[in-house]
Amino acid sequence: MKHGVVPCIGHSDATYEDVLRAYEHGAVCLTHFYSAMSTITRRDGYRIPGVVEAGYLIDGLHLEVIADGSHIPPTLLSMICKLKGMDNILLVTDAMRGADMPVGPSLLGRKGEGLACIIEDGIAKLPDRTAFAGSVATADRLVRTMVQKVGLPLPEAVAMMTFHPAKLLGPTHKGSIDIGYDADLVFFDENIVPKTVMVSGQIVME
Repeated sequence: MKHGVVPCIGHSDATYEDVLRAYEHGAVCLTHFYSAMSTITRRDGYRIPGVVEAGYLIDGLHLEVIADGSHIPPTLLSMICKLKGMDNILLVTDAMRGADMPVGPSLLGRKGEGLACIIEDGIAKLPDRTAFAGSVATADRLVRTMVQKVGLPLPEAVAMMTFHPAKLLGPTHKGSIDIGYDADLVFFDENIVPKTVMVSGQIVME
């Protein structure tokens, strides 16, 4: 953290004890909670908790959540909120180039050497549809999911998308409406559909 880097634990098959050691050495966040992340396994008959359980049990760990309603269904999102607490949850789109694009073929990764995928049902899937290939969500969709499908108050959902991530990054002029903060604002309607976007106090979309 002192070098401006936030240590996070990503796609991992670690045990609870592994995560605890990483936390004690500075890890503060779990990237894309539940995505390619170990949970309870059995070894010689004994149940071994994994990264998911560590995320719930270690109070200081923040959980980064792709709240598109597909990567994590609303019922599971509700459980995360109930067990972890609002202040420790960060919304992230993890969006690829197919974000907000129409249904059809797309590409995950660099042009010319990326992974072919298809966008449908609000998600990017492998062509054979055996697994997700990536997220195509935008930030407004995450907030809508948390409000309309999970039932969170709007201020809580917006804070998960703005204030909490900015706070985790350390000293910043982002994530809050206050004196000294960048005037980067999104105005949306009652259905959380963006209508006006302001960057550094200047309207760039309306």
